[in-house]
Amino acid sequence: MNTNYVQFTEEMKSTHTLLIPNMLPIHFRLVQRVLENAGYKTELLETHGPHIAETGLKYVHNDTCYPAILVIGQLIDALQSGKYDPHKCALLQFQTGGGCRASNYVSLLRKALINAGMDDVPVIPLGLSGIETHPGFPNSVPLFYRMAHAVLYGDLLMAIVNQVRPVEKNKGEAMALCNKWTDVLVKDLEHGINARRMRKNYRAIIRDFAKIPREDRKPVRVGVVGEIYVKFSPLGNNYLDDFLVSEGAEVVMPGLLDFFNYCVYNGIMDFELYHLGGAKHLMNRIAYKFLCAKQADMIAAIKEEGTFRPMTPFTHTVDLAKDFVGHGTKMGEGWLLVAEMIELADSGVMNIVCTQPFGCLPNHICGKGMMKPIKEKIPGANIVAIDYDAGASAVNQENRLKLMLSAARRNQDG
Repeated sequence: MNTNYVQFTEEMKSTHTLLIPNMLPIHFRLVQRVLENAGYKTELLETHGPHIAETGLKYVHNDTCYPAILVIGQLIDALQSGKYDPHKCALLQFQTGGGCRASNYVSLLRKALINAGMDDVPVIPLGLSGIETHPGFPNSVPLFYRMAHAVLYGDLLMAIVNQVRPVEKNKGEAMALCNKWTDVLVKDLEHGINARRMRKNYRAIIRDFAKIPREDRKPVRVGVVGEIYVKFSPLGNNYLDDFLVSEGAEVVMPGLLDFFNYCVYNGIMDFELYHLGGAKHLMNRIAYKFLCAKQADMIAAIKEEGTFRPMTPFTHTVDLAKDFVGHGTKMGEGWLLVAEMIELADSGVMNIVCTQPFGCLPNHICGKGMMKPIKEKIPGANIVAIDYDAGASAVNQENRLKLMLSAARRNQDG
């Protein structure tokens, strides 16, 4: 195992601040508190603007994928801002270790730090792939167990906020309630994980959002899929959610838990298809069963109250992909990207935005490359692929989205 890197030591836990690039504002605030409860000092970066990409391009080759440019740009920008002491900071990088350019994020970030004269800043890849070890930050099962529950809360809040925002009578009320509940859940996570209390919180959250006064209209529903960072990150997709809501649309976005399930399920398929990872096979099956059961609890709570549409069970999402792509296709978002487009259409969301970094080969194949066969088998599917890159024009992106929305409204009225 490579140890030629600056390690995050046990002593640094009390002296250093972990800087975290923001991908999902709701989810990551909860994950941030899980880390703080574990004894870490953290800072969730919410900076935005063209200077982030410009900083990234200064230290990362422009052929590198857009998410890497933004994430590295945001971290380097924070270290150079004067707000933090670089000698007392460490950088947390979420890392799946997949077979695409994303596998190089950590090494690219370290190279950028060297070029910026900050090579003593530790970089911690957060993931279960075990590509590195850091004495002060063990990638432990208990830590990921608590993070998984934070993700569950995040998925629930995101799903319901997206359904309320376009039709709320008092603009901003859904986000205000989301922020209130995030604060409540942040404190609740300090008391550990309790399944009964979580189910109680689910029901209370749903009841509170159901009380928000809503307009009596049916907005056009638009599904959003794609590369995980560009799909979720407002910085990465030019605040796609806000734009769609401003156009009167309702955003439907499969949750982060589905991506976790995808990663675990791939471990199961590695064994079944290729007889790889035999030692991890049982653990993957246990984790998959656990995550699906947790998602089922959330879905049951939404159905029980009756106001909102629940998310699709991941077990059904897996089955939907079988006629389109093999489960061994797992580079980037792989078969999940195809499955989520079919999942949306299967649930009545025929308008879909496929977000992808320009030049992201796995996602262009499984995203843009699968649009034609999906449309052939699902008549009425209205799918548009939007590329995001440092040199891409936001005006062109919005114009293409408006064309898609125009077609969506004609289909809805028609």
